[in-house]
Amino acid sequence: MRIVLVGAVESTRVALKAMRESACDVAMVVTLDPALSGRHSDFVDLAPEARAAGADLLAIRKTNDPETLKAIADAAPDCIFVIGWSQICGPDFLAIAPGKTFGYHPAPLPRMRGRAVIPWTILADEKISGSSLFWMDEGVDTGALLAQEFFHVSPRETAASLYDKHMVALDTIVRRAIATLADGSAREIAQDEDCATYCARRRPGDGEIDWARSADEIDRLVRATGRPYPGAFTHSGETQLTVWSSSLPQDCRHHASPGQIVGIDGDALVVQTGSGTIRIEEWSMAEDKRPQMHAMLGRAS
Repeated sequence: MRIVLVGAVESTRVALKAMRESACDVAMVVTLDPALSGRHSDFVDLAPEARAAGADLLAIRKTNDPETLKAIADAAPDCIFVIGWSQICGPDFLAIAPGKTFGYHPAPLPRMRGRAVIPWTILADEKISGSSLFWMDEGVDTGALLAQEFFHVSPRETAASLYDKHMVALDTIVRRAIATLADGSAREIAQDEDCATYCARRRPGDGEIDWARSADEIDRLVRATGRPYPGAFTHSGETQLTVWSSSLPQDCRHHASPGQIVGIDGDALVVQTGSGTIRIEEWSMAEDKRPQMHAMLGRAS
């Protein structure tokens, strides 16, 4: 089975490794021009994995450019997998391997179609997540399912730990999908539209902390937007302070304004919120400045 893989992030690398170890003929890896790598916080240089798979590497800027489409068609793929790619694949792209073009989504489709799914899984306090491979059609994450793997979302899940769970699940479903496609046992399972939910795009600015929110809500924001994403943030004076991890103190005895620092314990900051306090465990600042006790952080609306 001759495959073209399209992607530019860690999930693409995981899929490529699984394909190589499944003895697939990966003819080409289509990835993002490194000059545009800033579009993805988890961008990965796929050249080493492509060499290991004996695949040509094609770096592009736009999926649907005629030159890109011709190069993929010239590779004569039996299947195309789009894994870790944020651009829409148009009708001409889907026509290269009709009925054999597959996408990946880090969610238990039909739930959570759309963008920024890993952060939204934590922000929405989802209890179950999963990884999905599906037949691509002209919709967005709407095609029939090829393979899925489900898992629990822990109460203290972070973006990094959820991302890692998806990578384990992706490895499993890629190997499963390759096997069923190779032996002809793959089944198309229609998505149940009555169960569909949608996730809107998130931008780095959506990680700004509103200290008037509760400690639980702010802690969830911190966990949802941490590495490999840009992080939650606030300001100390004019300087941005990025919050990478937090916890919820069990004993809260302070009366203070939201955003006020009420305690410093080593490098940790204890901050009053709209309801309760939050302990900022790991943080960084663009300038070498340390917030002072009782200083006010960011904004409270």
